[in-house]
Amino acid sequence: MSLYYTQKLLYQLNRDPALRRRLEQDMEGLLAESELTDEERRAIREPDIGLLYVMGVNGQILMHFAAMRGYEWSAYLEAMREGEHRYGPVRTGLYTRAEGR
Repeated sequence: MSLYYTQKLLYQLNRDPALRRRLEQDMEGLLAESELTDEERRAIREPDIGLLYVMGVNGQILMHFAAMRGYEWSAYLEAMREGEHRYGPVRTGLYTRAEGR
């Protein structure tokens, strides 16, 4: 998994209107240029906010990406809960659970 590259792309999409236009016009080309796994590309393409959360994408980055893709706040929160239910606990990053510590 390339969490760094996933977060980098989402961060850039959140900040760069030209890159957002490119996502709308040539999503597959943009995703192909990024060092992402097939799972990461699918999560961005759909968008699967829950999967991105479980992958470990930073909440600040993910929150803005979700809003950009049309998620209302309550739907964003529900998508993260559903992501954990569907895909299991957060895999890496800041939001992993420190169980047993």
